[in-house]
Amino acid sequence: LQYGIVLDAGSSHTAMFIYKWPADKENDTGVVSEHSMCDVEGPGISSYSSNPPAAGTSLEHCLNRALRDVPKEKHVGTPLYLGATAGMRLLNIADPQASDAVLRHVAATLRTYPFDFRGAKILSGEEEGVFGWVTANYLLENFIKRGWLGEWIQPQKKTLGAMDFGGASTQITFETKDTIENPRNEVMLKLYGQAYKVYTHSFLCYGRDQVLKRLLSKLLQTESYQETVSHPCWPMGYNKSLLLSSIYDSPCTVKERPSLALNTTVTLVGTGNGNLCALRVSKLFDFTNCSFSHCSFDGVFQPKVSGNFIAFSAFFYTVDFIQTVMGRPVHLPSDLKDAAETICATNWSELLQKAPKLEKRLPDYCAVSTFVYLLTTKGYSFNNHSFPNIAFQKKVGETSIGWALGYMLNLTNMIPAEKPSSHKSMLYNYWVILILLFVVTTLTSLVTAICLLRHSKSSII
Repeated sequence: LQYGIVLDAGSSHTAMFIYKWPADKENDTGVVSEHSMCDVEGPGISSYSSNPPAAGTSLEHCLNRALRDVPKEKHVGTPLYLGATAGMRLLNIADPQASDAVLRHVAATLRTYPFDFRGAKILSGEEEGVFGWVTANYLLENFIKRGWLGEWIQPQKKTLGAMDFGGASTQITFETKDTIENPRNEVMLKLYGQAYKVYTHSFLCYGRDQVLKRLLSKLLQTESYQETVSHPCWPMGYNKSLLLSSIYDSPCTVKERPSLALNTTVTLVGTGNGNLCALRVSKLFDFTNCSFSHCSFDGVFQPKVSGNFIAFSAFFYTVDFIQTVMGRPVHLPSDLKDAAETICATNWSELLQKAPKLEKRLPDYCAVSTFVYLLTTKGYSFNNHSFPNIAFQKKVGETSIGWALGYMLNLTNMIPAEKPSSHKSMLYNYWVILILLFVVTTLTSLVTAICLLRHSKSSII
């Protein structure tokens, strides 16, 4: 086996994925699967802006696990990558020097390990979206797959769209035949000899954590920064005091920062009002301005969604909460809307009773479910016909869906632009031997049966 390691440095946390694939395939194009993964303890690397060396140190526990998970004789040849996403994109906007320092210290830590370190970089939103799309379609064998004789087969299946919902941004990516009116949203890919025209867009500040901060900012604005402010998306019976600095420490909210001192404390009191919550969350989007024939929101062009989609990351966790904790099915947009309203109307003690292990995130499921409903229906224009085509999924088989696998496949050239030759894999030889054995066994059985039949006939005579 060959191995590869990717560190997904997200806005809220970092995850390390170790991939494996058979080494005997030509050009290492054998099917890649997830060998193991490790969640780094603590927040994302962007939160270490005031102490950059700690960003590198935070990764050591998972890197030490990689030393154990990857066989020692494979360490030197195992590529190691770190890709940082929207959290670091935001830090790079707010403080480019701090962003550089964090990446520098992270890279310094990674270089101390025996793997083949190939760089730490900040991914653009478009890269994040496209690599997530590549991962999903690769795992579902929509590009190419091995036939039972070891030959390459192009399955003639349509690709599916990918929707990612992280801590600081959300992405939508899908293949389309429509004209993509904004060239910045168009990506042309050539994979295994096949050309794909893909639409992609990444919405910075529309990830789960930043949406919640922006919502808090809007609520404080609406009630003129009073000492106590009602929060319609928090459950009845839940309240919390926050420093203004915890809300306005992001480029997503800094423009709305009040003149009050940032060490001012405000208390938010949950009122569990689903309708008012939906109204407040809808104000985070701009559905009015559009200079193209069709927009999703904030003036961003989007062609009509078509085909099947897979929605992962916080999309999956939100719908999974609705289905498993709240016991509600999600087949149509109305199911999602009704479930969000039910969560909003459930008081804090009831919610806590249903899911005590989720206490930290529990107050925000009303707001996040409402946001997912508005994003998919009003934003991306999924309707009763197209919404059932979305599969809310975390993994394909044992492999996590996300940009990390697509990123590694791209950087290690494991998805060639040209169609692979019809060269058979090593498995072909085994198939030939098995078929010959089958033929020989069948013929032997037939001959034996004929001999026995003749013997029985002669015995009767």
